[in-house]
Amino acid sequence: MPKYPDELDAVLRALADPTRRAIVERLASSPAIVSELAAPFTMTLPSLLQHLGVLEAAGVITSEKQGRVRTVTLRPGGLDVLHLWLGQQRTPAEHRADRLGIHLARTAPKEH
Repeated sequence: MPKYPDELDAVLRALADPTRRAIVERLASSPAIVSELAAPFTMTLPSLLQHLGVLEAAGVITSEKQGRVRTVTLRPGGLDVLHLWLGQQRTPAEHRADRLGIHLARTAPKEH
């Protein structure tokens, strides 16, 4: 069992919703202001802000307000807990196959 179940649970819950996944995918390219994030969705601004709140509470995003403009950014390392957990779920057979692939690549005859 991982040492960080609460953090992992929060990230998994946050990413369970397709709207929140779409927001994360959009933010992967660059930070955005809330109105830009809201544009592709047919929902009210308060509903979008609730989605952003879930992502922020899970540590996936951060937001900063300057004047009347709120900018949202992916939090560096915010998805690391998910990546670590997935890595731990790999089976020993996958690890052996990886090692075999590395060995075969190193020992393969070189073409001239």
